[in-house]
Amino acid sequence: MSDVFAFGPTPQRNPVTTEVVRGLVAEQFPQWRDRPVRPVDDGGWDNWTFHLGDDLSVRLPSAAEYALAVEKEHEWLPRLAPHLPFPISEPVALGRPSADYPFDWSVRRWIEGAPASTAAIADLDRLATDLVGFLAALQRIDPSSGPGPGVHNWFRGGSLRTFEPFTTRALATLQHRVDVDLAWAIWSQAVDAPWDGAVRWFHGDLAAGNLLLRDGHLAAVIDFGTCGVGDPACDLAVAWTLLDTTSRRGFRDLLDVDDACWARGRGWALWKALSTVANTPDPDEPAAVAARRAVDQVFADSRGR
Repeated sequence: MSDVFAFGPTPQRNPVTTEVVRGLVAEQFPQWRDRPVRPVDDGGWDNWTFHLGDDLSVRLPSAAEYALAVEKEHEWLPRLAPHLPFPISEPVALGRPSADYPFDWSVRRWIEGAPASTAAIADLDRLATDLVGFLAALQRIDPSSGPGPGVHNWFRGGSLRTFEPFTTRALATLQHRVDVDLAWAIWSQAVDAPWDGAVRWFHGDLAAGNLLLRDGHLAAVIDFGTCGVGDPACDLAVAWTLLDTTSRRGFRDLLDVDDACWARGRGWALWKALSTVANTPDPDEPAAVAARRAVDQVFADSRGR
């Protein structure tokens, strides 16, 4: 695989209405046709999500590029779940394209919980410990025949150099708002950090919206659309997006991460956070505020604070 993949334009999202979802369910899964359908609040970007009664949800990719993950998740989630210490998304049925909707889609078991946020987390040290337990268990799963980095997961698990154009554009936009020299130093260290080539399972997007909390503690991990096997450093980004200096130190110690992997993980956190800050017009938007905090955490970590 080449180090650099030329990503095309941002996927064009296709809106989906409640009426379309009702029609798909009635046509393909008539046993659920009488269940109420309503949109999920803040259902994510890659998929449109709807409640199907109280215990199920319907998840429909918002663009063709995101639809590549549907069958992958349908195949692999039931195989991963028994090995993990927290509940994950559970596929119940696989929907197919129709005259009203062009992609594969899925019915999932609904998992109660609130998306993680720094304000909602009750104990950062406990969250760090729980995340280590989840990642360690995930990485122990046999990676044989698992999906490697590719278009289906936006090359998670592959080379960080793939994302250098995103970093370059973001820093050009933010040249008067962040320490560009420090950012480039961190990035250079990350892309130069060697990987031992040991392929492991990774989630690919341990972002706040994919970690569900109950009573302030981790309760479930959802949205495995970017999962696969490869370099698991991409999953370390959560150490800078949700944890603080103390809990991040505990996270690293418990997971026993070497310097090279830690540097690559920091690079993943950096390019994603910089891109979010650069591409969010309103700096007071919650996504921009969270991303700026992640940049600050990356900078502080690299300075040894």
